[in-house]
Amino acid sequence: MVLPTFFKQSPSLTLAEIAASTKARLVDPTRADQVVTGVASLDEAGPHHLTFFENLRYIDQLTHTKAGACLVSESFKGDIPAHVTVLRAKRPFAAFVELARELHADTLRPVSGFDITGIAASAVIHPSAQLEDDVTVDPLAVIGPDVEIGSGTIIGSGAVIAAGVKIGRDCNIGAGSALQFTLIGNNVLVHPGCKFGQDGFGFVFGRDKHIKVPQTGRVLIQNDVEIGAGTTIDRGSLRDTVIGEGTKIDNQVQIGHNVTIGRHCVIAAKCGLAGSLTIGDNVALGAMVGLNNHITIGDGAQVAAMAGVKDSIPPRARWGGIFARPTKQWFREILAVEKLARESMPGTDATTQDTKDEGRE
Repeated sequence: MVLPTFFKQSPSLTLAEIAASTKARLVDPTRADQVVTGVASLDEAGPHHLTFFENLRYIDQLTHTKAGACLVSESFKGDIPAHVTVLRAKRPFAAFVELARELHADTLRPVSGFDITGIAASAVIHPSAQLEDDVTVDPLAVIGPDVEIGSGTIIGSGAVIAAGVKIGRDCNIGAGSALQFTLIGNNVLVHPGCKFGQDGFGFVFGRDKHIKVPQTGRVLIQNDVEIGAGTTIDRGSLRDTVIGEGTKIDNQVQIGHNVTIGRHCVIAAKCGLAGSLTIGDNVALGAMVGLNNHITIGDGAQVAAMAGVKDSIPPRARWGGIFARPTKQWFREILAVEKLARESMPGTDATTQDTKDEGRE
């Protein structure tokens, strides 16, 4: 069985062409005509691959790589195998990504899962829905009344777009997603299995009965947002739930009602955002961060993975731990506890002997 490949074969390029494209410096100009047929990691690259080296943690992989060429920084002075052609770049990984985007442009945006254009025969589209030209709707998708979808947008198989939802141009709505009470801007990428606009978790709690609070808000997703598979975004109760322009959200993130997320934030997988909290611009949340309701995360703040945040975080601060606090304080506390544990461990004195004698008759 031939191993399947799901993306187009990248074109062959000479190292001279790669150097020009990435603005890297080819250390040995006599190798300018050497041909590269693809990109790969240090440990998997072969003689016709380009790779990169930027992190000293992978120095052993650089030493043993079989790559034909490698992007490295101008400042790196270590040994590089003689068979590897060196291209010096200010930011090797950024240069590598720039080239990889050119070689594999088809990976950057999903296409129809059935390789079609236009409307599949089995799609169900309400007569009042308005679809601009060049919209693709895969089989078994359902589009409700008064929906509006802009040109260049692809609706995946089995997606459900409920009444009144508005989706801008050049968007992708992944297979199996369900959208209601949602307005989406342009160039938004929604991966498969996302659920937007369901009512938020709002109740007046009582001993005998929990009374549901009406959720009359919407979900607003601005331009250039990407949302990972399985993510859920609740609609607002009294105000809208808002995802700011350029924000990137990983898989399986829960965003509660009335949450406001600023522009160009990065939210890693499995974060849980409780209702009515506010996140500023350029905030980064590590994986599995939990945020309490009614707090504010200031512009540029960073929260370490698995942190539990119960209090507001000031702008540009770095917090971590459970409950989260400034990382310097968190690290000092961890070191103090470790020191206390070491000091309380039995040594070679009488305490140790007593411990060894425990259980003996």
